[in-house]
Amino acid sequence: MTIRPATDGDGPALARLIATVFAEYPGCLFVDAEFPELAAPASHYAGRGGRLMVAERDGEVIGSLAVVMTGVAGLAELFKVYVAADARGSGLAQRLFEAGLSHAKARDANAMILWTDTRFERGHAFYEKLGFRREPVMRYLADESASWEYCFRMPLA
Repeated sequence: MTIRPATDGDGPALARLIATVFAEYPGCLFVDAEFPELAAPASHYAGRGGRLMVAERDGEVIGSLAVVMTGVAGLAELFKVYVAADARGSGLAQRLFEAGLSHAKARDANAMILWTDTRFERGHAFYEKLGFRREPVMRYLADESASWEYCFRMPLA
């Protein structure tokens, strides 16, 4: 498995990965129109001062993670944290996170947040293992999946 910076050409592969992960959860729908950033994913995150990484195995994108600095001083945010089912438990998500953490720390981040669908329980356990704690707040996305999300936050040393 190789981790590399994403390119704008990775959009279709990222869409397939996300759709596959969503399909694991009842009622979680992948709708292209809800992911306009996938038209040029690397440019989207670079334009926000961030970075999107992908993991490949045999030329197939099997993981992703993006990190950007928010408008709040010292606060980084994770996006697009996805790993294919057959690659989970391999340490790949940890490696992607370390790459994102390195990017955030290089930009003087002192805390990191992420929002995650309430249905993604395995992901919640992974975030907690990393040191994230769930905040007492949720948000509703009003998307085709009627998604509710939890916010997780982690201080950075």
